Amino acid sequence: MPDIREQVEADRGILKKIQMVVPGFRGYRKREDIRAADSILRLQMADGLVKVREGLEESRRAMTDDYQTKNIEQIGGVINKVRTLEGKVRHAEQGYSGFSPAVRIEENELNRLYEYDASMIDSIQRMDSAQGMLLAAVQAQDQ
Repeated sequence: MPDIREQVEADRGILKKIQMVVPGFRGYRKREDIRAADSILRLQMADGLVKVREGLEESRRAMTDDYQTKNIEQIGGVINKVRTLEGKVRHAEQGYSGFSPAVRIEENELNRLYEYDASMIDSIQRMDSAQGMLLAAVQAQDQ
């Protein structure tokens, strides 16, 4: 997966490039760019969770259609948890900071947050793979 921070940095307009050379403003600009990259990454995470949820819902429909009611309730619970997580990730605050905030979050801390969020993409991909296997198993029992 490409690093979104590099894309945000490459997409800086002329005003942001000027801000990078103004003394005292460079650190602020870099932190805001990391926040923007993290926001984009979180939207990608939320979209991945939607895909997982939709796959689980398809598995639940297939189970219902084939009268495989034994695990319907558990799948419904998982679907609700994925939906809740998707909402929290999608609507998480970006963490905008003014030029001289009362609490300052340094660039390395923002980078660690970005790396943590990026590692969650791998977890979401594993969840998607697992829900795909579940759907295949449900469909195999249907035949």
